[in-house]
Amino acid sequence: MTDDLIVESEGPVGRIRLNRPKALHALTLAMCEGVLEALEAWRGDAAVEAIVVDHAEGRGFCAGGDIRMLAASGATDGVEARAFFHAEYRMNHRLFTYAKPIVAFMDGITMGGGVGLALPCRFRVATENTKFAMPETGIGLFPDVGGGWYLSRLPGRIGQYLALTGHRLDGAECLALGLATHFLAGDTLDTAKAGIAETPQNIAGVLDGLAVPAPDAKILAWKDDIDRLFASDVLEDIYAALEADGGEWAAQTLATLKTKSPQTMKVSLRLLHEGAAMASFADEMRQEYAVGAQVVQRHDFIEGVRAVIVDKDNAPRWDPATPEDVTDHVIDQIFAPLPEHEAWTPG
Repeated sequence: MTDDLIVESEGPVGRIRLNRPKALHALTLAMCEGVLEALEAWRGDAAVEAIVVDHAEGRGFCAGGDIRMLAASGATDGVEARAFFHAEYRMNHRLFTYAKPIVAFMDGITMGGGVGLALPCRFRVATENTKFAMPETGIGLFPDVGGGWYLSRLPGRIGQYLALTGHRLDGAECLALGLATHFLAGDTLDTAKAGIAETPQNIAGVLDGLAVPAPDAKILAWKDDIDRLFASDVLEDIYAALEADGGEWAAQTLATLKTKSPQTMKVSLRLLHEGAAMASFADEMRQEYAVGAQVVQRHDFIEGVRAVIVDKDNAPRWDPATPEDVTDHVIDQIFAPLPEHEAWTPG
């Protein structure tokens, strides 16, 4: 078991604590495999009645995945990147289908892979410290780890807005949108965890008893505009609607979109469109793995990581550079199913 993960049983509760603070607990292959190993060990252990997932120290719950490794692998044969995605998506699916209740404490930065770790859990606790986002289009990736499933099921067109812009939500907004089940003050989390350990059969009661009123969810003030301006699944239509609006919010949002990868914004729109009709979460994971295997080896991901993570010049040179230049044929290629022997499986 990797040192980046602390796995232990505390009475009737299995504890999974992310322990990579210098990387804001971003997930590695070994961490994903460790979570899977722990869940499998506890699945048939009658002494373990519930699972708690949190982070050991620092300001982030989980900032995502090992992006530098993914880009380095994508620039060569992509084998290591595909191995990571395969294990990560198996972890996401195992959490989604796990019979025992799981509580995720999203206290701090919860982005990308951290979202994939938290959202499958039955109980998802946000706090005043929560910073929740799927910012992948800014590095030439797309909202994976179940993003096509979760975001497509948010009210109106908020999921499409989040997928394209990478907008950060606070804890109150997560609660209002159903991404969190409870809003607790950060200084009561230890009390909550102790209560869960004492009465794991009454997790809802413990969290309900400690929940506090959340502030107003700011994003709801923009919901009508989001629904109207992001109504189309065609990226060019969204650009045109924002340009025609004339308002300050629309102008700022359009400026944000123009910093993102046109190719992976189109991928994201199609992913959510198809994800809304997916019959099962396993089907969603199979599709996202096939798409990820393609995207991770394309120019925009390698360039986006260079610009944002490595060189930090924040000036990615996307190719194609505009939505009009991203053809339907290219998107169809990205969404082509993998051969059966290469496809993702739940395990």
